[in-house]
Amino acid sequence: MQKSVYEDYKYCIQDTNCVYVGSKYTLNEIAENEDIAFKFRKVCAESLKKDSDGEDTLESILYYLEPGDFRVQVLKQMRAKVRVNMIKEKKHLFGKPRKEYVTEFMSIPELVSMSVPEKEKVGLVIHEIRVNKLALLTV
Repeated sequence: MQKSVYEDYKYCIQDTNCVYVGSKYTLNEIAENEDIAFKFRKVCAESLKKDSDGEDTLESILYYLEPGDFRVQVLKQMRAKVRVNMIKEKKHLFGKPRKEYVTEFMSIPELVSMSVPEKEKVGLVIHEIRVNKLALLTV
């Protein structure tokens, strides 16, 4: 039997303004991956990894952030946004409103303001983190 490795949502994409990193990376994988921007790897190693285990994924760290956590301040300083899927009720022109999955970017304060039961209720799934390159230089 051959063991397959789960590679979905393990990516790093850069454009002129932002760095996009998939949420399934663990902090150890981020530190070792040379394709990810050096400054982002350094911030993850110094700030995000302090209170976490190296095997924690970005998804689990972002999902369980608390409002008073130091990592929230670091992510706000980097102007990070998180791409999420969640269930929202949409009204259509004709017919009853129905629930649909919607993909959107949430800021860190919006994400932290939701409690874990609220996140479970709306079926929140974290896909990626987007970090502004200019703000990354200020951290």
